[in-house]
Amino acid sequence: MANLRVLKKEIDYRLEEVVFDCDMAICFQPSKEQEIFAVMEEAVALRNTLFAKAMNPAEPHNRSLVRKHYAALRAEMDDAFEKLFEKLSAINEQKK
Repeated sequence: MANLRVLKKEIDYRLEEVVFDCDMAICFQPSKEQEIFAVMEEAVALRNTLFAKAMNPAEPHNRSLVRKHYAALRAEMDDAFEKLFEKLSAINEQKK
């Protein structure tokens, strides 16, 4: 990873993707608006949590630990956003 700014942009980009997909899902399935809106709220909360972790590494003066912190944060981000997309897909697959 190049720097903190790139990581923060990646977090925002992934949030935008989730919110856009949720908006599209609401357009096509207005009966599931509450469930989809809950996924959007969860995505925003995840973004705020990831930003807080990105801005506050455990040991900022130890480069090795900072790199490990950001690598773990990136893995956590990938996993968490993937779960949100899976949750949205499950909502869209439900018959109503």
